[in-house]
Amino acid sequence: MPTIPRPRRRTLLAAASAGLFAPALPRAQGRWPKASVRVVNAYSAGGTADVICRIYCAALGERLGQGFAVENRPGAAGTVAAQAVARAPADGYTLLYDATAQSVNPSLFGSRLPYDTRKDLLPVFLTMQTPNTLMRWPGFEARTVPELIDLAKRNPGRIDCSSTGIGTVQHVSLELFNMLAGTRINHIVYKEIAASRNDLTTGRVPLQFSNVPGTLPLTQAGQVVCMAHCGPSPVSVLPGVPAMAEFLPGFETWEWNGVFAPAGTPAEILRQLNTELNAVARDPAIVAKLTGLGAIARPNSLEDFTDFRERQIAFFADMVKKANIRID
Repeated sequence: MPTIPRPRRRTLLAAASAGLFAPALPRAQGRWPKASVRVVNAYSAGGTADVICRIYCAALGERLGQGFAVENRPGAAGTVAAQAVARAPADGYTLLYDATAQSVNPSLFGSRLPYDTRKDLLPVFLTMQTPNTLMRWPGFEARTVPELIDLAKRNPGRIDCSSTGIGTVQHVSLELFNMLAGTRINHIVYKEIAASRNDLTTGRVPLQFSNVPGTLPLTQAGQVVCMAHCGPSPVSVLPGVPAMAEFLPGFETWEWNGVFAPAGTPAEILRQLNTELNAVARDPAIVAKLTGLGAIARPNSLEDFTDFRERQIAFFADMVKKANIRID
């Protein structure tokens, strides 16, 4: 993770002396934002995306002097919220908070997607990334990834792993595992996370791919064991947990969150919003909150995030094709 520079002081004296009071000038001239901004979150209240979205929105409200009101509109792998924002006025007062599913949906839904991801939703800021994880029920007989691979090869089609949807990054992580390990572990789909977690912690379905923020509470409570994370380097909040790539070279999957705006939103608003979000991500208090959750924030421009989304779309398109993932 790159070094994050210390934030600017925001006292009037320091700002005036350093010429840093400029961000407040557009507000004095009646420029954006003049009223509360609606942030449509594609995921349910209380989940990882919701928690991180609210951290950023609260900080933006403090910086810009207007509310950033979160509206949770989950459903259909994020497409309900994305469609609503794609059709909203492009005036900077409706934003989308979305996640990894956005880069899966173009290949998963194809022409059935009710909007064009690339054309209708403009990337503004990548708010966080977090590696995926593989969790197991503590009583499961395979205690390590090599033991799991060996067990799965001896028992093809007899071991189950859960996720909360077809084509989710958790599902794709399982398919990648099967491809690289030469195994056939079953994908068990749940409609909501609570039921899947209950069956994981009781051993009914002994494996589940998740992400670091979703894994931490369960490992801390002793309800699951994290077998591996899917990032390229050690995860500080999961000490001693190995990277999946140690056993399956090239294995790397992430979850990410980001802010998007409807196509046609004025470029000056997009630039201002990106600047403010970068400032939020550099704030030591925000860094501490995100780090404690196992989320990684880094500086990024409009162009950086656009390129990142393109790479993610290409990765998931390749995986959907190779694994023949379909929603019928």
